[in-house]
Amino acid sequence: MALFEKLRQRQQANDPIRVALIGAGKFGSMFLAQAPATPGLHVVVIADLDPSKVASSLQRIGWPSTAHGASTVAQALAEGRTLVTDDVDVVFATEAIDVVIECTGHVIAGVDHVLRAFDAGKHVVMVTVEADAVVGPLLARQAARAGVVYSLANGDQPALICELVDLLRTAGFTVTCAGKGTKYLPAYHESTPDTVWGHYGFTSQQVQSGDYNAQMFNSFLDGTKSSIEMAAVANATGLMPQADGLQFPPSSVDDLAQVCRPKVHGGVLDRSGTVEVVSSLHRDGTAVEKDLRWGVYATFESENDYVQRCFSEYGVVTDDSGRYAVLYRPTHFIGLELGLSVAHAALRNESTGTAAQFNADVAAVAKRDLAAGEMLDGEGGYTVYGKLVPAADSVQNGLLPLGLSAGVRLHRPVAAKQPVNWRDVDPPQASRALELRRRMEHEFIHGSL
Repeated sequence: MALFEKLRQRQQANDPIRVALIGAGKFGSMFLAQAPATPGLHVVVIADLDPSKVASSLQRIGWPSTAHGASTVAQALAEGRTLVTDDVDVVFATEAIDVVIECTGHVIAGVDHVLRAFDAGKHVVMVTVEADAVVGPLLARQAARAGVVYSLANGDQPALICELVDLLRTAGFTVTCAGKGTKYLPAYHESTPDTVWGHYGFTSQQVQSGDYNAQMFNSFLDGTKSSIEMAAVANATGLMPQADGLQFPPSSVDDLAQVCRPKVHGGVLDRSGTVEVVSSLHRDGTAVEKDLRWGVYATFESENDYVQRCFSEYGVVTDDSGRYAVLYRPTHFIGLELGLSVAHAALRNESTGTAAQFNADVAAVAKRDLAAGEMLDGEGGYTVYGKLVPAADSVQNGLLPLGLSAGVRLHRPVAAKQPVNWRDVDPPQASRALELRRRMEHEFIHGSL
């Protein structure tokens, strides 16, 4: 039965999926904008450190005034309303909640929330892909042991890429490459929150009018978010990173099958079965026509002559040989389609992508010459950007994961464009995320050597 019909049945039975949202920033607000229009879905709790900001966001997105303002969880459940609170403990103490959406964007807090949700027997939709890139494979194992779903978030590009990969493999095709589009130039790796708006071309009026976070937006620009998302895709699908990470080749949608194929066949890839992000800009800064900046894709292949003729007969975009083809989606809806992951978890006990292996990691790389004593500021900041690397190389070479780099102090200098090593930094503060990371390295890498 279609998910929508299952949702309507839950609505008619007055038994909606009960959801808690932790973190109501841009992504969370987009989900909330669609939640009232989705049958069979009840957002019981919104937990955020700044409830007054949540109230402003709810007003901005047009949330019905009658739908929030509950003073207790019991009132929210009984009246179909939503409790807004800064007390995240409420989420895990409320037995009736079916699905927790982790949307803080904070690795340390995000891991804590996910583990607490597992302990409480709740499914998790993981919007904080930064945490998934650090310890996702081990979180997936923990979820399986707890008998709950741990899922990437639909609307975010990794889950949509996983969907394309699964579709193609189920149809019997070999996936050559999968990824997304973005706006990229090599100089963007040096971008900081001070320069990001100029690169995007945003005016001060635009920045002041919406949910714009300079460090978050800079993560998309400096290559970090692309590396994080491709690590999530690789770990969920079994695809492997290329030896030197992402190359960001310029490509139009018409050229994807030509570009994202192995070098031995005229493409840019050093291997088949990998991930790559394509740029909407040529290296001279001019725009690529028919770019995929907002979309996702997967290239695939068939050596069967009949299948290749079918590609041609039905308008499938292929390379010049006809062997490699591409399936793509030109846009993604961010939090507006997050409800699909919630429905999959609650109604089908399925994820929309979950880490199955530790194939890829994201290493912290210096944006400039860094001096001993400097404090690293993590994703999208002034000091480091994230680079996709094979997980085995990262662990064996002692590279510092980008997701654990915020608030860590250097005790020796690191040159620009060089990766930061664990031996370059003071030991970070103890956390469950750090504990899980060490365990994951042992279970997935050291244990297999």
